[in-house]
Amino acid sequence: MAEDYYQLLGVDRQASAEEIKRAFRAKAHQHHPDKATGDTEAFKRINEAYQVLSDPAKRRQYDQFGTTFDQAGRGGFGGFQDFGGSQWSNVNVDFGDFGDLFGDLFGLGGSRRTRPSAARGQDIEAQVTISFRQAIFGGQETIELKHHRPCARCGGVGAEPGTGRQTCSTCQGTGQVQQAQRTFLGTFQSVATCPTCQGEGRVVGTPCRTCRGDGRQLKTERLNVKIPAGIRRGQRIRLAGQGEAGRRGVTAGDLYLVVEVEPDREFERQDDDILSTIEIPISTATLGGAVEVKTIDGPVSWKIPAGTPSGKAFNIRGHGVPHLRGSGRGDHRVTVNVRIPGKLSTRAKKLFRELADEGV
Repeated sequence: MAEDYYQLLGVDRQASAEEIKRAFRAKAHQHHPDKATGDTEAFKRINEAYQVLSDPAKRRQYDQFGTTFDQAGRGGFGGFQDFGGSQWSNVNVDFGDFGDLFGDLFGLGGSRRTRPSAARGQDIEAQVTISFRQAIFGGQETIELKHHRPCARCGGVGAEPGTGRQTCSTCQGTGQVQQAQRTFLGTFQSVATCPTCQGEGRVVGTPCRTCRGDGRQLKTERLNVKIPAGIRRGQRIRLAGQGEAGRRGVTAGDLYLVVEVEPDREFERQDDDILSTIEIPISTATLGGAVEVKTIDGPVSWKIPAGTPSGKAFNIRGHGVPHLRGSGRGDHRVTVNVRIPGKLSTRAKKLFRELADEGV
C-alpha cells in the first residue's frame, strides 16, 4: 500500500503551504543522511512528498488520484535514485526557503539577497631596522615604501572628475547575480558576486585618465613611524590604512612593520633584562670594593663584595628595558669576570708567593 504523503510529513490534508514547508524542514533536519539521526530512505520519501504537496497543481492531482497518478504515466511524483547512484532525478527543492538548512549541510548557501560588502584593500608587510637603543627607549624612524594609494586626480573613485559612477546594469545595483547550480539533489539557485561591478553595485561611466578607472596609483612614500619603547625583534607595528589602497575608493588595508634590531657592542637583551660583562682585578674580587658598571642609562657605581668568584652575576634593578605593556622596567644583569694578570712585576711575584705560602 502506497504511503500517504500527508502522513509522511505529519500534516493533515487541510494544511497550508506554510505548514507543509515547516513540516518538511523539520523532517529534513531529522532524516538527512549526513546527520547522526539520518535515514536515507525516509529522507527520499519526505522529499518526494514535499515535491508534490508544495506544488499546488500536483497537490490537486494527488488529492484526486493519489499515488496511482504516477503509475498512470501522467506526470510523475517519484523518480528518486539510490544514494549509491550518480544522482537523484526530479528533485527541485527551492533553497530560497531552506537556505540555512541546506547551506549548513551542503555548503551551497541560501538565496539571501543581502548585498556583499566591497573587498578591503590588501594588508602588506615590510621590515624596519632600528638601533638597540631605539628598541629600549622608542623614538621615530622614517621608512620608504612603494604601494598603491588613492588616485590624486579622481580621489580614488575611478571616474573622471565630474562624471561619477552609474548603477550596474547587470545586477541593477544589488552587487549580486543569481546562478543555477547542479548538484546530486538537482538544480538549485545560488547567489554570486556580480562579475561586472565586482559586488559594488555601481560601475564607472568615464574612467579616470590617470588611473584608468582603478582608483589607485603606485606611489613611493616616506612614512614616519613611531617606535614604542620596549619593542622586541620580530614584533610588528601596525599602521592602519597604510597598506594597499582598495580599488575605486574601497578602504585601504593595513601596513605591518616587522621589527629588526641592530646588535649592540656592549649590551645584550634577554626578555626585558639587559646583560653585560665587566672585568675586575683579583684584588677587588678578593677584598671587595666599588666598580663602575656601564648601563643603558649611563655609568652606575656598584659595590663588589669580598670573595666574589669569577662568573658571579649581580642584578641592578630598574636599569633594563621598559615593559611594552604596563609600567616599570626590567633589570640590568652584570656578570663579573676576575681578571688574572698575565705579567707580574718582581714585587708582585714576591707578594703572590707570600700569599701562596699563606694558602691563599
